[in-house]
Parts: sequence; structure tokens; C-alpha cells
Amino acid sequence: MFDMMKMMGKMKEVQNRLKDAQDNLVKLSASGEAGGGMVKATVNGKRQLMQLEIDPAILKSEDQVLVQDLVIAAVNIASDKADLLAKEELKKSTEGLLPNIPGLDLSNLMG
Repeated sequence: MFDMMKMMGKMKEVQNRLKDAQDNLVKLSASGEAGGGMVKATVNGKRQLMQLEIDPAILKSEDQVLVQDLVIAAVNIASDKADLLAKEELKKSTEGLLPNIPGLDLSNLMG
């Protein structure tokens, strides 16, 4: 027979682990490069830009649009990597707590 109290306890544990994992996302970091490494961006697990490095050689360039495009590309690459890291972290935090339910996706709980 289905044990409702046991299930409620599991859900509370899942909530606690997810909150801890969400709080720890700021400690994760991922980097992305564009323009052969001329622009490097680092974001945390919450997809916040933490560091941006731009090779001074391209800053002297008259091509402002190129610099802007490289910055956007580097940030997007780093952000995509950070997103994957965050999803893995959240998945690990609830591993073994919930039964494998097809279609259950907790990745939208990243906050």
C-alpha cells in the first residue's frame, strides 16, 4: 500500500536538497571562448557573467561590431556550459530520492 507519510518525507528531502543545490550553483563556473581565444567569458551556474577577458589587440581595432559579436559569442558559449553543469548538479542532488518517473524534469527548478 502507498505510504503517504513516507512520500511526503521524501518530497521534503528533495526540496531541501534542491535548495542546497540551487544555493551552490554560484560556486560552479564555466568558460567560453570566441575569436580563437581573443575573448573569454566565465559565468557561474546561475548564468551570471563573472569574468570577461578581451585581448587588447582587438580593442585597438576599428571594428567595434566584431568585438561585440565575439563577446556575445563567448558569453553564450559559457552560459550554455554553465546551464549543463547546473542541470547535472541538480540531478545529482536528487539522485536516488525519487523513483524514475518518465517525463519528470526537475531542471526547471534551477531558480
